[in-house]
Amino acid sequence: MMFAFEALGSISFQSLFLEPLSHEFMRRALLVSALVGGVCGLLSCYMTLKGWALMGDAVSHAVMPGVVVAYALGLPFSIGAFVFGVGSVALIGFVKQKSRIKEDTVIGLVFTGFFALGLVLVSKVKSNIDLMHILFGSPLGISVGDLHQTIIISGIVVATLVFFRRDLLLYCFDPTHARSIGINTGVLHYLLLSVLSLAAVAGLQTVGIILVVAMLITPGATAYLLTDRFDRMTLLAVISSSLSSVFGVYISFWSDIETGGSIVLVQTVLFLFAFLFAPRYGILKLQRFDV
Repeated sequence: MMFAFEALGSISFQSLFLEPLSHEFMRRALLVSALVGGVCGLLSCYMTLKGWALMGDAVSHAVMPGVVVAYALGLPFSIGAFVFGVGSVALIGFVKQKSRIKEDTVIGLVFTGFFALGLVLVSKVKSNIDLMHILFGSPLGISVGDLHQTIIISGIVVATLVFFRRDLLLYCFDPTHARSIGINTGVLHYLLLSVLSLAAVAGLQTVGIILVVAMLITPGATAYLLTDRFDRMTLLAVISSSLSSVFGVYISFWSDIETGGSIVLVQTVLFLFAFLFAPRYGILKLQRFDV
């Protein structure tokens, strides 16, 4: 890795960005990473406002057995992952309604149970499924078919969020008021969770099921520190998440490190900058104000 960083000093700025584009796999990786980053960034704003960090974690982990089952049945990974993602959400709601256990506890029980089931299935089902690929993603090895699949899924997520934008925004801010004016918040609840499942499926190809939760939380949290307006928040989240994904892919190419981890680390660095230096809510700004 040190050798890779030392080699960067002898590479021109132009070659640094253009040379990776000469490889087909890099062009696909950059495209799918930027696309998934933008979609997850948009959805992360709703996750941040709704306080659904644990729910995103649950759905992202619950898709693992779906991937294995889909492979065993000869179906696309996305179908199995989506079914199990939605199924985990339905199970969380059922257990919460039928027991006195609190929601955060139910979420922890369900997602760990589904994740454990996935690990068992991977060990027992004879297949060529790479567990590391499922856990941490592999955008550098994405196929053309997977790229098309990710584009379709991303289009569905964006179209849904745009079409139901007003209702979802009100539901996230004030569900009680939304119900009082006749909005079916139950439908919006499961609609948002279904979109979350789709986004987790899309992120599976890029950063894997472990790190996709970071892509569903970090961009929205970063933008939330920078602005009080939701439209600006979504724009900042989408831009920061897409750029983080692109830079993460470039860094992983030149440094020979895990791509998913590289993408999430870039997003984390951006969050830390916002946490420290945000004009209104950064801690350094708050300290100066207190003094």
